[in-house]
Amino acid sequence: MPKLTLRRSARTMVALTAGTIALALTGCGTSAPAGGDGGSATEGTVEWWGWVPEKGVAPAYIEAFNEEYPDIKVNYKLLTIDGYQAAIRPALASSAGPDVFDVASGAMFEQFKDFGVDLGPAAEEELGADWQSQVSPIGVSSFTDDNDELKALSVGLGFAGPVWINQDIFDEYGLTAPTDFTEWKEVCAVLEKNGVGCFIQGAQQVAFNQDTLQAIADTINPGLFTKATRGEAKWTDPDLVEALTAWKSMFDDGIMQEGALGQQQYPDANNGFLSGKYAMVQMGYWYSQYTKADTMTAAIGAAGVAEAVPFTTVPIPFPSAVDGGTPGALFGSPDYGLAVNAKSKVRNAATTFALWLSSATAGQQIVADSLADVPSLNGVSPQLSGLVDESVQLPALQDLITQAGTVTEDRLLSNADLATAIGVAGTTVAAGDATPAEAAKTLQAAAEKAGVTF
Repeated sequence: MPKLTLRRSARTMVALTAGTIALALTGCGTSAPAGGDGGSATEGTVEWWGWVPEKGVAPAYIEAFNEEYPDIKVNYKLLTIDGYQAAIRPALASSAGPDVFDVASGAMFEQFKDFGVDLGPAAEEELGADWQSQVSPIGVSSFTDDNDELKALSVGLGFAGPVWINQDIFDEYGLTAPTDFTEWKEVCAVLEKNGVGCFIQGAQQVAFNQDTLQAIADTINPGLFTKATRGEAKWTDPDLVEALTAWKSMFDDGIMQEGALGQQQYPDANNGFLSGKYAMVQMGYWYSQYTKADTMTAAIGAAGVAEAVPFTTVPIPFPSAVDGGTPGALFGSPDYGLAVNAKSKVRNAATTFALWLSSATAGQQIVADSLADVPSLNGVSPQLSGLVDESVQLPALQDLITQAGTVTEDRLLSNADLATAIGVAGTTVAAGDATPAEAAKTLQAAAEKAGVTF
């Protein structure tokens, strides 16, 4: 990130979502023999590769870790979301790969799980026999393989669904946050009249399109999108066709920016919003980090603004696509996990670091305080200080965090082919190459071919 080419969650998406990674996933890794005895658990040099956290956050994590483990040096290599798979796979297949590496749940975990060691025994030693009751259940289940081995430790949970607005721009033009598509179009008309972009999304990066499609569908029929991914509802359901129709309307009615299909969420949409050129952006919980003045200032500077001045950004529920709909559903999964390379000669030190960041109170507190993820360890809450405008942002963040604790819908998909098909459905409809009904029919056929049983 400071170059802001990432997010989320993982944030995965980004803000890293299954759609982004899944497009190129085929096959699976092969188990690798461990390198030596794994070395000391309290000293050594650990190489950590990931697409998150961003450069401005990772040093704070490492510095706090070194307060407890001064003899373990951690070097962090930041990669882009789109370039991560191409870099990590050959590195893990070699003997010179990272000691600790990021992994997303879903399709990416299926691809790389066999390169990691079983971290279940280490988690039990750290937290006790009841360790699973002390952490997020979805963080355990998402990173446990078919042999009941825990191949990664969840650092935090990522959620998508909200839209983030530049409250300063809204205040300047006397606007209120839209609650439905009719109000959204009215807001966009005012902003356009004043030379300000309304909403921006990198529709070329289809993983984020899946977020928006799911958010739209949940305003029409909450939970139906998730049911369709599980084979409990068909993609040709009229409500899902209506969701694709609403998605198309964002392009036709002036909500989506011109040229969206040729832009990426990172860096294009992210930089467009942070530079103040657009008043709204579709992002998940991970964007909470930009409510902090210092983080926001650094991010704006990284977006290319010479004299960065932080602005007030707040999350709003995703506007309802239909009259009387249900705005603002959240859906989520582990933002990312830390896996320990089975070939690493410093496996024990690497495990110490992975455990500290994912399972120790001190590590999870700094993760929580970054506002990039909801912590995986139960009982850890973020310290909401240093906000740009506490009076406006604090209530919104508290509501978002409370809602995140009730999420039951998945965000990342383990079925790579299904994720690809959802992305294709979105882009073909947006481009006018297929009607919503045609795209839904094609998506249903693709889902069945991908092995989803209806």
